[in-house]
Amino acid sequence: MMGKLKKLTGYRLFLPLSCLIIVLLINLITTPTFFRITINNGVLYGYIIDVINRASELVVLAVGMTLVVSASAGTDISVGAVMAVAAAVCTRVLAGGEVSVNEYANPYILAVLAALAVAVVCGGFNGFLVAKLKIQPMVATLILFTAGRGISQLVTNGQITYIRVDGYKLLGNNIPGIPIPTPIFVAVIAVALTYILLNKTAMGMYIQSVGINERASRLVGLKSVKIIWMAYAFCGLCAGIAGLVASSRIYSADANNIGLNMELDAIAAVALGGNSLGGGRFSLLGSVIGAYTIQALTTTLYAMSVPADQIPVYKAIVVILIVAVQSEELKKFRKRLASRHASRNVKGGAA
Repeated sequence: MMGKLKKLTGYRLFLPLSCLIIVLLINLITTPTFFRITINNGVLYGYIIDVINRASELVVLAVGMTLVVSASAGTDISVGAVMAVAAAVCTRVLAGGEVSVNEYANPYILAVLAALAVAVVCGGFNGFLVAKLKIQPMVATLILFTAGRGISQLVTNGQITYIRVDGYKLLGNNIPGIPIPTPIFVAVIAVALTYILLNKTAMGMYIQSVGINERASRLVGLKSVKIIWMAYAFCGLCAGIAGLVASSRIYSADANNIGLNMELDAIAAVALGGNSLGGGRFSLLGSVIGAYTIQALTTTLYAMSVPADQIPVYKAIVVILIVAVQSEELKKFRKRLASRHASRNVKGGAA
């Protein structure tokens, strides 16, 4: 029995899953109808649906952030600003420079491709600074973290651009006849394609190798600069996708609020997923679980009538506790206590 328990607790996703389950149980206690799902006008409604739906952008960001952390042992703090840039570019192309439109000035697919291309350029710029110029990731991405929203304001001429077209709302809401919110599909597709890319090709192994030891990876023939750059460019792509979903939810581009503080939640999701922020091995599924944990925690706080301006404080406290539980030092401490307890039992039995 003890052997099975030890094997279970040694499972890499045990703590992330445990944290998610605990948060969900707290939600159930505070809101007995938390898991109740209803259908209204052909659309699924319920607290749990809202958690899964609202976490979609964070899930996509966490996927990109996981690769950045693994490859460079650093974080990209500009993803929230890149979300705003992508949304601004998309709406600017669709609106043709107008503040509010009721029909597209340019094809929708052109606007989406332009937005994603700009997001990849932003990620590639970060990757160039980190991989080629060897600037610390936090400092390198601080540039777009600071300037990104200003760029968004320049793109939209300092205005909130509104796209009052039903088709534009589909990506962030529901497709007629399909009860599941569209953002959920976006998150599932992003995670699935990334998983296939990392596990059906050698890219996942390359990223982890560079993250564990960049110099050794170069010696065996891996192009570490290119791999790190690709990780940041991919993170930019993920931020662009998340920005399009966020913009579609509100059918506009608000440079000041789209993606605000999302970079912090994305980093926390990676950490809560049991991934080391020091680079190397990673768990994509762990980051996804971490993203849903954070969103479930946010829903819990709102259900407990915690004021919106105080929620970050409570989230920070809970994140600290969860990360501390998963820390290597605490694991070593628990092992030392277990070994001491076992040795005392052996001595007691001998006596």
